[in-house]
Amino acid sequence: MEFQAKGPLVIKRRGEDGNRVISVRIREDTLAEADRIAAAANISRNELINRLLEYGLENVRIEK
Repeated sequence: MEFQAKGPLVIKRRGEDGNRVISVRIREDTLAEADRIAAAANISRNELINRLLEYGLENVRIEK
């Protein structure tokens, strides 16, 4: 097998990819349901939570 480099391998330092690692407390039953949905959709828990957060942030309405 022959390998030809197409340019330099660029490795970003942790935290420099636009993402942050955080810690969140979540109810066990909520986490179990998130895991069930993620498995059914064949995506990671992380991907599901990010999609849910993005949807929620785009669709939240604050009442006065």
